[in-house]
Amino acid sequence: MDYQSMLNDEVKQLKPSGIRRFFDIANEMDNVISLSIGEPDFSTPWHVRQEGIKSLEDGKTWYSPNRGFMELREEICRWLKRHYRVEYEPKTDVVVTVGGSEAIDLCIRCLVSPGEEVLIPEPSFVCYRPLAEMAEGVPVTIQTRQEDKFRLTAKALREKITPKSKLLILPYPNNPTGAVMRRADLEEIAEVVKEHNLMVLSDEIYSELTYGETRHVSFASIDGMKERTIVVNGFSKAFAMTGWRLGYAVGPKEIIGQMTKLHQYGIMSAPTMAQYAAIEAMKNGDGDIDYMREQYDMRRRLIVDGLNAMGLTCFEPEGAFYVFPCIKSTGLTSQEFCEKLIYAERVAVVPGDAFGECGEGYLRVSYSYSIKHITEALSRIRHFLKTLN
Repeated sequence: MDYQSMLNDEVKQLKPSGIRRFFDIANEMDNVISLSIGEPDFSTPWHVRQEGIKSLEDGKTWYSPNRGFMELREEICRWLKRHYRVEYEPKTDVVVTVGGSEAIDLCIRCLVSPGEEVLIPEPSFVCYRPLAEMAEGVPVTIQTRQEDKFRLTAKALREKITPKSKLLILPYPNNPTGAVMRRADLEEIAEVVKEHNLMVLSDEIYSELTYGETRHVSFASIDGMKERTIVVNGFSKAFAMTGWRLGYAVGPKEIIGQMTKLHQYGIMSAPTMAQYAAIEAMKNGDGDIDYMREQYDMRRRLIVDGLNAMGLTCFEPEGAFYVFPCIKSTGLTSQEFCEKLIYAERVAVVPGDAFGECGEGYLRVSYSYSIKHITEALSRIRHFLKTLN
């Protein structure tokens, strides 16, 4: 049977995610240290797990409302008000999703019509472009630069806007670069958004993982932007709840209502057990976030100093848990560097071009791993570089 002829053309044109290639290679080898996946090495805090367990023990195994339990939506709104000074109505402005990825998909499909352009700063996470294409939108990439600390600038945004521009993706704090937008940066972007009547998808999944005096500013908190912005967030990174698969979107009720319709037909509702755990996380998890952030910050400083010392220069990331070192001095492409490194030294990292063409010449290295793990990886990378000379 000719299965290829039966497949959707848009699906056939999608490329497999470049993030997982070296992770998969590593799984087939012995003695590999992987710094490739954005997976917190912390377990979900025990008091959060307990609530999930208790929900099972109490027999709370039924469907939840399509938008998620009201108690969870109320806690999400309280949390956003407490942390980012932006207010939402839990009854109408929130939908709980299966991970932040579903929320991103719902937002793009609701807002983008065939032929409309989705503006995507790169390097950035791998899902935005294919999801825009699956919605029959046209992805338009905006290259961010190391000299700008990989922040999106108003100038770069303006240069890419056309009459077909509809949706701007704001992926900050950024995966893979660790870049963070400051309030002044966001205010300049907001002026362009208003000028060209754009909608914004602000992916803030790493919002709680910023370092030093830098603190996340939600784009929805910028004057005039709440009514133009869908904020996507979740529990995977801040609360180490990756496997629970729980996220959410907040925004204008008219848009959230349409997103909820798609969610009803495709998913129906997010996992009940995960929602009970998330309620506990939002009520009593701030201390857990503070602890994990401190640990990531120590690892961040260790890995940035180590890579710079061996000649793989990188600017100091201010958010998420990735560094984005430049490897152009080696004369190798990103793919070549990663392939040679994993086979020679058993260290897995991700080539920068997996996050867009402008990521060529860089690597994404995750520090969501233990100090011991990172120290050994740095030693192996240092040895690998010596063999190239």
